[in-house]
Amino acid sequence: MNRSCVKLCKKMVVHLNCLCWLCGAFVVAFGEFQMIHSRFASLIPTFWPIYPANTLVVTGTIVTCVCYLGVLGGMRENRCMLITFFILMVILMMVELAMALVFLIYSREIDTYFEKDLKRSLEIYRQSSPEGNRTIKADFDAVQHLFRCCGVHGVTDWKGKIPVSCCAKDPCNTPFHTNWQEGCVDKLKNWFAGNYLSTGAGVVTMFIIQVICLSITIPLFCHFKRRGLGYQ
Repeated sequence: MNRSCVKLCKKMVVHLNCLCWLCGAFVVAFGEFQMIHSRFASLIPTFWPIYPANTLVVTGTIVTCVCYLGVLGGMRENRCMLITFFILMVILMMVELAMALVFLIYSREIDTYFEKDLKRSLEIYRQSSPEGNRTIKADFDAVQHLFRCCGVHGVTDWKGKIPVSCCAKDPCNTPFHTNWQEGCVDKLKNWFAGNYLSTGAGVVTMFIIQVICLSITIPLFCHFKRRGLGYQ
């Protein structure tokens, strides 16, 4: 490999990893933003590990660390760093593919658990004392108010103990007021699907950048190996 090709590969590795690092940092920031502003996690405890905000933060943090190693390895022409970067990047890509397959294969099972979690949260809300389980109550009220829905499948889920957050039209402080009739489960599923779609788009973009980085790193690493570089 001539010197001009080596310089070009080196620049591309450094610049692509910088781009990937910035994408990872943005993903972490976006995940933190969702953690602060999304108040639905307590209603679906089964999905806490794969909640969109948690997925974004974990994935973005790992990507930034791995890509930073790639930037250093390319700039310093350090073969040891490039080997570590290559191995970690391959593992990260395999994990990303495995997560995509899990969502694809178990999508129906995920819908079932989603509905069960929401029903369990509604029962906890309905049977709690006025001062108990404030987090679940606040989250369920936020869901019903935001999505203009009531209960899991409809207003009848509350069995007469309908919260004020189901109120569809003022005044809401009267004994007989109009409530939303549509359930929240489908609307919340659609909201999660949209979040996972944006998360998936970001992961696919980073995956493409990672593939390009690996394809450029291999010839660069082989060149450094022939020159005996890599442990300085």
